[in-house]
Amino acid sequence: MKNDFRARNHPAYWAFIVHRVSGLLLAVFLPFHFWALGQALHGAEALDGFLRWSEQPLVKFAETGLVLLLAAHMAGGVRLLMLEFLPWRDWQHSLLAVATGVSLAVGLAFALNVV
Repeated sequence: MKNDFRARNHPAYWAFIVHRVSGLLLAVFLPFHFWALGQALHGAEALDGFLRWSEQPLVKFAETGLVLLLAAHMAGGVRLLMLEFLPWRDWQHSLLAVATGVSLAVGLAFALNVV
């Protein structure tokens, strides 16, 4: 039982959780994205109405969260690819910190650009 807790408190476990959860949340977002794109099929007026709605502060905040999810999922995926295809080295432990830092930097850059 004690070893199980240590394994779940390891940074690699949390990187796995972030990668998995961000992927699931992005999969949940995908149908809404297709719906939004589909508004263009109903004419310019329908698309313009949706675009006006998307200017609300809560939607902008959600966009920032979406970009953070995308960045976290991408950084975690790149980290996994590097672990899979590059020879194992001690410096690969720091890939967790790099992936986290890149994700947060991208999300913060987007948030500062939106506001």
